[in-house]
Amino acid sequence: MAVEETDERGYYTYERLKAPTRQGKPRETGLTAMIDVGPSDFGWIGPRGLKDLLDFGAEFIDYAKIFAINALDYPPPLIRKMVGIYKDYGVTPFAGGILFETAYQQNAVDEMITHLKRVEIDTLELSENYVELEHDVRMQQIDLLQKAELTVIYEFGRKIPTEPLSIDYMGSIVEEMMGAGVDHVILEQSEIDMLAEETPQAMQALPQQKWFEHCVLEPDPYSFPHQHIQMIKDFGPEVSLCNVTPEQVLKLEGFRRGIGRPVHYSYLFDDLE
Repeated sequence: MAVEETDERGYYTYERLKAPTRQGKPRETGLTAMIDVGPSDFGWIGPRGLKDLLDFGAEFIDYAKIFAINALDYPPPLIRKMVGIYKDYGVTPFAGGILFETAYQQNAVDEMITHLKRVEIDTLELSENYVELEHDVRMQQIDLLQKAELTVIYEFGRKIPTEPLSIDYMGSIVEEMMGAGVDHVILEQSEIDMLAEETPQAMQALPQQKWFEHCVLEPDPYSFPHQHIQMIKDFGPEVSLCNVTPEQVLKLEGFRRGIGRPVHYSYLFDDLE
């Protein structure tokens, strides 16, 4: 009887028969940040559903964003349970930037920090979707959060931009954030949409920027799979993407590896050329 050889994940290995693969975790590029929206038109996963998803999908999910102010608005025992599940499976949960903006607007950042500690969330997105911070204030807030032993993710851009973003300005922000010890920079969906529509040449220039590897793009979950596939075509399979819903995660991983009709089974097609 033949010896049944498996890899570290328990997958059977064969001499010739192989599925397409890509880099595993931990990784610096090709990140997938899932959005945990709670009950919505994207479905309610809850603790049991989340475990089912992560039993297979955890290796494809790097981060999980607790949507908007859900970390504050939902019962603390539920948030702690969900956060614990993510951590047990090696996925980093983080509170969405609207929570920070809410706390900042209410002059309650200190209380937000206390709350995050209580629900055991160690990472927070700092955004300026609606509030606007002066440079010194932005850096002070990042320093305050880091001194509270929180990992900071910065989201660049406005929900309702008035003009296309400047590549040079964006680059200066990303480099400053990296210098400040920020984990990575998310590019707001509305900014990406405007850039692609009004200055497509600037959009195409993004992957040539040295700082782009620190960026995570925010496609529209409602534009799945078309926008996600276009980003993979434009920026390569190792482009980092966020706001991927639970039911989209595994399909997206397949697209990254050339699996699926929307990408024409490119892993097979490319080998046949």
